[in-house]
Amino acid sequence: MSDVTHAVAHLAEHVPGVPVMLLASMAALAATAGFRTRWTRRHGHAPPTDDTGSRPPSAPAAAATTASDGRADDGAEGVDSALWRMRTTVRDTPGSLASLCAALAERRVDILSLQTHPLAEGTVDEFLLRAPGELTATELVEVVSAAGGADTWTERADAHDLVDAPTRVLALAARTAQDAAELPLALRQLLGRCTIRSLPATAGGRPGGEVPPEGSLEDTVLRLRAPEGGVITVERPYLPFTPAEFARARALVELDARLGPRLPRGRDVLTLAEGSDITVRRADTRDVPAAKAMHERCSARTLGMRYHGPVGDADRYLNHLLSPRFGRTLAAQTASGRIVGLGHLLWDGDETEVALLVEDAWQHRGIGGELLGRLVAMAAETDCASVYAVTQASNTGMVAAMRGLGLPLDYQIEEGTLVITARLDSASRAAARLPQGQRIGRD
Repeated sequence: MSDVTHAVAHLAEHVPGVPVMLLASMAALAATAGFRTRWTRRHGHAPPTDDTGSRPPSAPAAAATTASDGRADDGAEGVDSALWRMRTTVRDTPGSLASLCAALAERRVDILSLQTHPLAEGTVDEFLLRAPGELTATELVEVVSAAGGADTWTERADAHDLVDAPTRVLALAARTAQDAAELPLALRQLLGRCTIRSLPATAGGRPGGEVPPEGSLEDTVLRLRAPEGGVITVERPYLPFTPAEFARARALVELDARLGPRLPRGRDVLTLAEGSDITVRRADTRDVPAAKAMHERCSARTLGMRYHGPVGDADRYLNHLLSPRFGRTLAAQTASGRIVGLGHLLWDGDETEVALLVEDAWQHRGIGGELLGRLVAMAAETDCASVYAVTQASNTGMVAAMRGLGLPLDYQIEEGTLVITARLDSASRAAARLPQGQRIGRD
């Protein structure tokens, strides 16, 4: 728990005025992750990583296609082994779980950890298993089914899954408490690979759709009241949510709401080629007036390049673009405090978009490239597989900035609209020319 202790201490130091009751609520959030853990031998712990995208379906045959990949070497026994995550539903009767554990033991499968998710009828048990390397997903499902398990789902795991649930939840709460933009990412890591969308409030301030104040759980869809009045929708088609997962997600959103608007204080001061100093910092909706003023200084052509349409009402996008609920924004400002550039990293379902706007008088000085590099570095920190930019084919500045990243790029063009996608796999990131300013927003 030392990593969590550090995170909570960091929160108390860097988020002024955090009341003791909120730190206590973080502990209560972890308590909702009640679990039972059994170790057959000692294992090391690794920090959790962000989880994005969609996992494969739960059918045994689909899971079996990955059975030959990702085997781990068990140094203690000198044989191949593999880590698996598994969920199955068992009857809520004495001895049902014991029968399942005995069946796994007969196949030399170690139970590294176990969480229970009570249902109205039965219990969903979530296991982290170390199994012999030759045991396939299909065989694992057959063993569990024969022992009374139903609706069994499996997937390959790795060392990151060895972190116990309370530690993981507390770390996510600490991250969320430091930065409002972390909430969607924390929910992804809490609930596994899922698609998260934020819907703004409708006219009258009511959230889009009829969602009760406590939220709703509908099989593979969670709906939660967003702190700013909209709705956060979480979808995971491959695996239904349990009431315990719903409670954890709701507690995380409630913590975010209690803390209110907040941004980390990190910033970079850059010296441009002609000698001017520019500060790059995080921005949010409190910067809307300064962003509108920048819009007024931009030409119609610059605004048209950015928004791909009529520019008369471009300002109406700013509340959305600057909201931490939809992503992260970096602002470039002069020594006098005037914003002259904005860069956005936008969570688009399970994809990530980057967008730039630089005031005309400050273009061609490298500001766009600096903002883009830091945004892409932020995306890489969250384990995004790729980022994309939508622009016009004539926007040579954006094309040059994307090429300047040094990442593999894919281009798609249709009727003058250009979509450039940069891949962020580990090998590509290692060879890329990303700035070291990703600390912005992490201090």
